[in-house]
This record gives sequence, structure tokens and C-alpha cells, in this order.
Amino acid sequence: MELIDGKILANTIKDEIAAEVDQLKSAGSKVPHLAAVLVGEDPASQAYVRNKVKSCERVGFDSTLIRRPADTTQAELLEIVDQLNKDDNIDGFIVQLPLPDHIDEDEVTLAIDPKKDVDGFHPVNFGRMAQGLSCYIPATPFGILQMLRRLDIPTQGKEVVVIGRSNIVGTPISILLSRKAEIGNSTVTLCHSRTQNLKEHVLRADIIIAAIGRPNFVTADMVKEGAVIIDVGINRVDDASRKRGYRLVGDVDFEAVAPKSSFITPVPGGVGQLTVVALLLNTLKACKKEVYG
Repeated sequence: MELIDGKILANTIKDEIAAEVDQLKSAGSKVPHLAAVLVGEDPASQAYVRNKVKSCERVGFDSTLIRRPADTTQAELLEIVDQLNKDDNIDGFIVQLPLPDHIDEDEVTLAIDPKKDVDGFHPVNFGRMAQGLSCYIPATPFGILQMLRRLDIPTQGKEVVVIGRSNIVGTPISILLSRKAEIGNSTVTLCHSRTQNLKEHVLRADIIIAAIGRPNFVTADMVKEGAVIIDVGINRVDDASRKRGYRLVGDVDFEAVAPKSSFITPVPGGVGQLTVVALLLNTLKACKKEVYG
């Protein structure tokens, strides 16, 4: 069993990005600029955005953080999106999810200029991804592709089971791994809450991508020997022994499943590290106008 250390991989890619930014500076070119919009006081969102700002500093990007209170109206948020769309200094931006309940996330996503949609959530980017065209790939799936490629984990002809069909992770990674591509050409089964005989599907998998949001959902009896385990879940479970009263676990029962796996991601310290890196890579693409010219 080999542990996939997301932090080491992320730092390697950040070093590569930083070197490219240095080259841009030396050539007198524009430095990539990422903006983030944070509405409300959700602790997980605040931590995630802080990590993005620190990562921008680490690689030499410019960054802008726009904070607004939870009672911000939808019209006010859409005005911020419009301003960012029109700001030529901003290469890409994200509106951190989840948003307060009174704001329509779909309407906000649709308002973002696809050329600046470095989260890869806009239907234009999603459609381009599905057709194998140049696009901004959603950050978590893009991070998973980076893991598979850099660890030389073969996907050609492999059985992949994705558990969870969200538009952020499950559905896009199922499309990406089924495409005709270097990291792709897999036979993909997308499982979800209505899947019958789920265990039988998962037992066939050479690669399991768990993104269902249920702690320790994938157990050892669902995994064949030598499977690759990519655990996207981040779940809080009560733990009185911890100072904060909880601990973070994934969608996979790590202790039981790890001995059967060939590769496995920990939680925390796995996929989440690569998600931020993927956002940086998309912003670099936006700055260099590699997708839309």
C-alpha cells in the first residue's frame, strides 16, 4: 500500500507554477490575478479561502478577497460578479460555495464569464470538457487527474467506479476518465443513492473515487485487493478526545481499506491539497489565455 501524500504533490506543482510566474515577471508579462468572493461566515469556507490566498502568495500570484456578510442580497452579489467580469486585471475568480440559502447558486454561476470561470462550474466550460475541448476543468476532478498522472497510475482500460454524481466532482470525473485521453480511456460506472447492488459494482473497480459525503461509507468488504482509492469526502464526526470535539474522516473507512489498496489518499492531506493547486493551474491558463485566446 502506498499513501498518496497530497501535500508533497501540491508543493511540487506549486514550485513549478512559481517558476513559471518568475519567467512571466522576467519577460515583463502580466502576473496571474485570482479573486475570491466569500459571502457569510461559514468556517469551512473561510478556511478554504484563506488557503487559496496563501497559495497565491506562495506561487507569486496577485490575489483579491472580497468579503460580504451573510445578508448580502442576490442582486448585490450579481453586481460584484459583473464588476469582476469587466475587470481586465482579474484573470479568474470564484464565488465560494455554499452560498446563503436565499441566494440562487445556479443564477450566480451562470452570471460568471466562462473566460474567468476558473472553478470550471459554468455550463460552457462543462460542455467543452464533455466534448474534449480546451476548458477550465472543475478543480477537484482536475486535482485527481494530476494525482493519477504524476503517480503513473494507469487508467487505460481500467474499471473505475465513481460513487456520487454531483456536478462538482462525481459527474465531471466520470466524464474525464471515460474520454479518449492520456489520463482516461477507462470503463466508468457512476454510482449514486439509487444504485442497486452497489457493493457488486464497487468490488469490480480497479480505481474507486468516493465522493458521496458519507463518513466511512466504503468498507473493506467492498474493495478488491490492489484497488486504487481516491477519497474525496471530508466529513466531521464527533470525537470527545479531540480539542475541537470532532475529527475529519473521508468517505472511505481508511484503517480497514488501506491494507487492501495499492494506493490510497488520506483525509485530510489528500485530494483537498490538489484542489487548490488545480485552481491555481486554471488561473495560470486564464492569464496566458490558453483556453479562450
